[in-house]
Amino acid sequence: MGDTTSSSNVSDSKPHLIKLIKSHEVALAELNSLSSSRPVFQKNGNIFFRTSIQKATAFEQKHLDTAKSRLEKLNAY
Repeated sequence: MGDTTSSSNVSDSKPHLIKLIKSHEVALAELNSLSSSRPVFQKNGNIFFRTSIQKATAFEQKHLDTAKSRLEKLNAY
């Protein structure tokens, strides 16, 4: 998945954050539907690395929480 920690104004626009949240939610749903023994690949920069479903799920959940937090901050103003 792409970098969700960028702090530029474009990446903090409400439509962009909503799209990002949906993307992470879809990724989590897909990961949850896989058998636990299945290997997955996670993008880091421009390269994909093999990882476990648990690590990929934790990565996606962390970025989902970050995007939701940024959206809440936007809605607070």
